[in-house]
Amino acid sequence: MAKIISIINQKGGVGKTTTTCSLATALSLKGKKVLLVDLDPQSNLSQSLGIGDFENNIYQALKRESEFLPIEVMNNLSLVPSCMDLSALENEMNNEPGREYLLKELLEPVKDQYDFILIDCSPSIGLIALNALSACDTFIIPVLPHHLSIQGLSGLADVAKKIKSRINSRLKLEGVLITQFSHRKVLHRDVQMALKNHFKGRLYNTTIRENISLAEAPSAGLDIFRYAPNSNGAEDYLKLCEEFLSKQS
Repeated sequence: MAKIISIINQKGGVGKTTTTCSLATALSLKGKKVLLVDLDPQSNLSQSLGIGDFENNIYQALKRESEFLPIEVMNNLSLVPSCMDLSALENEMNNEPGREYLLKELLEPVKDQYDFILIDCSPSIGLIALNALSACDTFIIPVLPHHLSIQGLSGLADVAKKIKSRINSRLKLEGVLITQFSHRKVLHRDVQMALKNHFKGRLYNTTIRENISLAEAPSAGLDIFRYAPNSNGAEDYLKLCEEFLSKQS
């Protein structure tokens, strides 16, 4: 049965989509069967994998207007794409009973088909994020090595705590990942130490270095392993995948 993991941070530009795409691809290369769910109306994850508009997208599925039909991207890796209409979901489902369980109900019938399901969340804490955290087992927080970036983590932690107590008792933090990291910068090392002390074993030892290939790959509609397999970005996300798998029971 699949382990469901949300990649989430209410702050944009921290590497959520890059992490979701790269970790999922690395897992698939390791022989794990992975499903990706693009839960961001900007559809950056879908575009990063070369997937355009599809009628059977996550918005239509959440509204029960189409079937939940993942698209096979490559061997062991499938995707349910997003669309701009997803941004209207919160208003449209405002009076829908059990609206926080819409995604969970979609994933339950397919959990046995995958080893991991990764959800790329939008940079906000609303109904869409609530659905992700209600459906998942754990969540990963990508964070930039800046003090302003980590200050917002307390708000996300509070939301997760409430969801755990009221909606999803199995929810827990999988890990915190530092992206766009440079060992040469004192600030980055200071923030790394602060996060290590605060999260007590939940901070990944792997850091994702600043790497131009990670920024270029989405425009080619390719993951980092197909776009630049020898890049620092590919090396770092492969290390993250190995560390992630070593912590799975």
